[in-house]
Amino acid sequence: MTATNGEPAPGSDAGNARPENDVAAGVRPPYPPALAGAAQSDTVAAVVRQWRAVRPELDTAPMEVIGRINRCAALLQQAEDAPLRRAGLSRPEFDLLGALRRTGHELTPGELARETFSSGAAVTKRLKQLTERGLVERRGDTRDRRVAHLRLTDTGRDLVDGILPEQLAYETAVLSVLAPEGQDELAGRLAVLLSRLEGRADTRPA
Repeated sequence: MTATNGEPAPGSDAGNARPENDVAAGVRPPYPPALAGAAQSDTVAAVVRQWRAVRPELDTAPMEVIGRINRCAALLQQAEDAPLRRAGLSRPEFDLLGALRRTGHELTPGELARETFSSGAAVTKRLKQLTERGLVERRGDTRDRRVAHLRLTDTGRDLVDGILPEQLAYETAVLSVLAPEGQDELAGRLAVLLSRLEGRADTRPA
């Protein structure tokens, strides 16, 4: 699916509802009334309608989920990267700082690579930049000089502690459109999907 990761899709006809005979054709039933308006007027809905027009034999229901996840992720990252840019940080650099802050102890470059799902070479490059800026400091291992232990400086810790509340406030505002129980349900369902993608879900038939 295309045109769902940041660029508005053309032809977003909000009034085109899913036909009633879709159910008989094997397509999932329409959205509940409370959600139908939003689900039929966003950019992903427009893309789905276009695909259904040119390939009506395909089940485009997965696009309605994955497309919206991708679109939300792109918009969220765009907004949350703004305070990082003001601080002169990239997202991967902030992820390294965040890993050092949330674990609360020194980490080796290899441990940071695993914490941030990054390659060792990428982590080494970012750590060099962060160290030069005085945000991270390294300590050599007393038993193995090839091993380095990294931790935040006071400046680095203050930077993370200043940015994180701003990001959480933005996320709270975004999620306020959902009731608390809706947020809990969404978090649970996304956790199931993430476990599947990370290969940790039990996919055996019930």
